[in-house]
Amino acid sequence: MSTSKQSDPAAATSELRYTPSEIEPRWSERWAAQADLYGADPQSSGKPKYYVLEMLPYPSGQLHMGHVRNYSIGDALARFMWMRGHNVLHPMGWDAFGLPAENAALKNNTPPREWTLKNIAAMKRQMQRLGLAYDWRNEVTTCLPEYYRWNQWFFVRMFERGLAYRKKSKVNWCPECATVLANEQVIDGRCWRHEDTLVEQRDLEQWFLRITNYAQELLDGLEKLNGWPEKVRTMQRNWIGRSEGAEVEFAVASVADQDPPPETARERLEERIEDALEKFRAGRKVLAATEDVELTGDKVAVFTTRIDTIYGATSVQLAPEHPLVKKFAANNRKLAGDVAALLDQQKQAREAGDVGAIEKHGVFTGHYAVNPFNNERLPIWVANYILLDYGTGAIMSVPAHDERDYEFAKKYGLEIRIVVLPRRADAIHSEEDHDSLLPYTTEDSLLINSGQFNTLSNEEAQRRMAQFAEEDGFGKATVTYRLKDWGISRQRYWGTPIPMLYCEKDGIVAVPDEQLPVLLPENIAITQQGGSPLGRLPDFVNATCPKCGGPARRETDTMDTFVDSSWYFYRYTSARNDKAPFDSATAGYWFPIDQYIGGVEHAILHLIYSRFWTKVMRDMGLIKNDEPAERLFTQGMVIKNGAKMSKSKGNVVSPDDMIERYGADATRAYALFAAPPDRDLDWQEDGVAGVSRFLGRVYRFAMRHAKGANGATEATATSQALQRKLHQTIRKITEDFGGRWHFNTSIAAIMELVNELTAAESAIAAGEVPDAVLAATLRDLVLLLAPFAPYLAAELWEQIGGEGDLLRAPWPKFDEALAREDEVEIPVQVNGKLRSVLRVPAGAGESVLREAALADEKVRASTAGKTVVKVILVPGKLVNLVVK
Repeated sequence: MSTSKQSDPAAATSELRYTPSEIEPRWSERWAAQADLYGADPQSSGKPKYYVLEMLPYPSGQLHMGHVRNYSIGDALARFMWMRGHNVLHPMGWDAFGLPAENAALKNNTPPREWTLKNIAAMKRQMQRLGLAYDWRNEVTTCLPEYYRWNQWFFVRMFERGLAYRKKSKVNWCPECATVLANEQVIDGRCWRHEDTLVEQRDLEQWFLRITNYAQELLDGLEKLNGWPEKVRTMQRNWIGRSEGAEVEFAVASVADQDPPPETARERLEERIEDALEKFRAGRKVLAATEDVELTGDKVAVFTTRIDTIYGATSVQLAPEHPLVKKFAANNRKLAGDVAALLDQQKQAREAGDVGAIEKHGVFTGHYAVNPFNNERLPIWVANYILLDYGTGAIMSVPAHDERDYEFAKKYGLEIRIVVLPRRADAIHSEEDHDSLLPYTTEDSLLINSGQFNTLSNEEAQRRMAQFAEEDGFGKATVTYRLKDWGISRQRYWGTPIPMLYCEKDGIVAVPDEQLPVLLPENIAITQQGGSPLGRLPDFVNATCPKCGGPARRETDTMDTFVDSSWYFYRYTSARNDKAPFDSATAGYWFPIDQYIGGVEHAILHLIYSRFWTKVMRDMGLIKNDEPAERLFTQGMVIKNGAKMSKSKGNVVSPDDMIERYGADATRAYALFAAPPDRDLDWQEDGVAGVSRFLGRVYRFAMRHAKGANGATEATATSQALQRKLHQTIRKITEDFGGRWHFNTSIAAIMELVNELTAAESAIAAGEVPDAVLAATLRDLVLLLAPFAPYLAAELWEQIGGEGDLLRAPWPKFDEALAREDEVEIPVQVNGKLRSVLRVPAGAGESVLREAALADEKVRASTAGKTVVKVILVPGKLVNLVVK
């Protein structure tokens, strides 16, 4: 540019208007014409690989700013890694099966496939307009047969390995979805999709995947996932829920041999506690086995983490749906009615989302179980707070040492027997209110009233008693898990058909591989009533058994859509493979994923299922890695009007509107600038406008100086200051990408750099900044901007004569010497209170700092008449004088 224009930057402003509506579409077209622009290099390139991935979206029809934030984080990282010389895989696809497509079919009379593919096309256009650097040649769409064929192939392999099985089970049923939900899809008793819909309980034949076979490995693997947020790992640990204990069998006594129900009253509690304390202090054994009893042959298996308290069991309690309860109630109408009432209470508590808070009710069955440790007969109760699907569906009730059991025993007047007490007997004072001791649940204790195990510590007792039970054949040490097998059957149309047949002769038969995929029929009537609509299609249901050639009935349930997302990232590595789910060698090169990005709401569902699927594929020999992703990042939510941005809340902001007003770069950069990426972002449109204005300043400055300055060559204080700020900015952003991803401060650092550049324009016009320094500064400014505002960066790269493709231009390197300040500010405290700030040469030694601090006028005024007893120096940071 001419000197005259440079000398009056304001005059040039009107000629250099930043117009993203012109710049961005032009570059978008150019990029779209280069099919391989974002493609990975061959494995032989010698570059270090980097697989960065954002979780694939459900094609609901439109992106919102929550999506934009997620994808902008991953895109910035992908662009940075390309510029750092890595071989980058950055794909995108569509989690395309699911209930919303069926709902849309009902509402709009549009087939689910048509609705879904239309939405995919619309969202893909939005992503391309945002400038997201995806290699669309690897695009995966899970509702297409070329993908879900492999869902079915995996299912057959799991069936062959015993990992897929069918059973009748109590399931979670969402009336709104008209289908089954996995346990992980029920949140506070409500459907994960319909937050106001209470989930019901139903008995259905279902297909399950045996994820419990991998429970311990899933738990152990969390210790190796150091690149995952601790919050996610904790959530998975809690969901897997490992419990160490023992399983003990209580034999059921003959009815003819029963005594009347115990009449232990609540008022006898004080007397029993005092008696136990006296005997404990005397070191006496208090229980002896009773006479032998006649047994029925039935047994109640109980899992307990506190077998050391088994001598304190005063009843056995069963879940209302326990098989023995049905047997007891078969000829007892009153008991059947009472149990039905308990079941109804339990159902209401489940639907309310907190069974643990249920008001406890129970009923005595009239039957007894025999404690195998002392041959004591214990009344069998049915209780509404015992769940069939937790543990064995039965507990031994130890009221003195369990809070729930204590509450139940107090309510029904059951015996409360102390069998463990603190290790130190002198910690118990007979004069205190003994009732306040109970329930005593601390494990740091010694046993009393426990036969041959008296005086043992609880830890030793647990070991010996489990061993005793195993040697005598009525129990063993056991580990249980909260994690249950994954129920994948769904009574809906828009999902992967389960590839199984039912033959009268051969039973359950898998569809042969050569007949896969089992295709979803098209043009089907969807009602969401009366089970899966596939069951109403004779051409689909009626099939031929591949074993005997006779008639067979096809399975009409479809798979949970979390099956689709459990392995999709492997398919990206060879998305067009029609011989296998993916090429193992290619997957072996790219996995594990280097950086996975998505919401923390997927911690239990998608992330635990995908870990399970990875381990199954490893055991099948398809892959070698144990975990799908080495590092996981969970971004914060986008909040508007005090709530998470979502369609259901009516607070969605469309990126299309923001792009039209401010441009894609401003929209993306605001999503990264407004808050640290791991924190929630409070949406403010004014912030997008502010970022747009900043990008305009960058554009105008770069365009004014794109052709050089005035031929200056001599370095000046101004040029040195600009170089210092530039290299500080390069260092800051490079470290941000390598550390905690504080992209908000990265963009702020670029803003500070631009502020200094515009403030120096008069000096530039006066020839105080050499052409080489200005050119290097402009070049590096554009490179720094590229991950955050790729359109503007591409435009400016071309304007300043940048060589080659900006996407793969080398990332700038900072020079530590140039980044170092000539002088630094050092705060000076007196007795911990700030009194002055020194300006000293960078790197000044302790003696210089000490002398400067003591000579400072403000410090001298604060220390007048006092003695400096100590000088605390933190070089480059702080001086603190301790005075008296």
